[in-house]
Amino acid sequence: MPSARPTIHLVDATYELFRAWFAVPPAKAPDGQEVGATRGVLATLAYLVQQEGATHVACATDQVIRSFRNELYAGYKTEEGVDETLLAQFPLVEEAMAALGLVVWPMVEFEADDALAAGAARFADAAEQVFIATPDKDLAQCVRGRQVVMLDRRRKQTLDEEGVRAKYGVPPRSIPDWLALVGDSADGYPGLPGWGARSAAAVLERYGTIEAIPDSAASWSVRVRGADKLAATLASRRDEALLYKRLATLRTDVPLRESLDELEWRGARPELRDFCKRIGFRDFPERVKRWR
Repeated sequence: MPSARPTIHLVDATYELFRAWFAVPPAKAPDGQEVGATRGVLATLAYLVQQEGATHVACATDQVIRSFRNELYAGYKTEEGVDETLLAQFPLVEEAMAALGLVVWPMVEFEADDALAAGAARFADAAEQVFIATPDKDLAQCVRGRQVVMLDRRRKQTLDEEGVRAKYGVPPRSIPDWLALVGDSADGYPGLPGWGARSAAAVLERYGTIEAIPDSAASWSVRVRGADKLAATLASRRDEALLYKRLATLRTDVPLRESLDELEWRGARPELRDFCKRIGFRDFPERVKRWR
């Protein structure tokens, strides 16, 4: 007998767009705009709901690459270095996903990752399972047992709480602390000098948070190579580490309007046909088997 509680897929559509940008051949719309990545995202999300059988889906995007984190730290990631033709496809892919009939969460003040974290927190208890469709290690902090898991669709791998511990050496709740110490080059903060993935995992496995780590290595109840130097660095730069932790901590207070029922995919919208004509993807509507 089927469960009354649905399985939810929360899709990192920013990641999907970047992935398509590098994986899908370039393609031009009739007006000359580059649309290859948009076509790629449409194809993979249609596959998600039709072949993979996802029933309840929401897709989060970084409508604006900058967020509130740029006000906290000047070095945080920006749109600098991102190809202009890729940036131009963000509004296009949001339109595409909405036309496909999917819920879209376009972020401006917050990041797509925050929307995914907020969605997982909001809907987890009402769902059979929540899949956060992204390989982004930031989202590992949202994993909860086997109830909320990460899904790498490209590799067809899932990561539950036990998997997070095996991969990073810490439980999900310590991921922001681990990232703060190790750094995250993708997001633009460096971590603390000398702290690597193993040393951070060993210390956090014992203390859980940066705040709980003693200033002096003599007080540590865990053996780590170079402990004296690591402790001294943390003691002198703890405020810096706590700032990085704040950057790494995803927000779950993003205002999401949709109810659980509204996440259900009920088919593509009629406007998808006109949209596909506009971007020169004329054969795509034939692949869609369900319409509103």
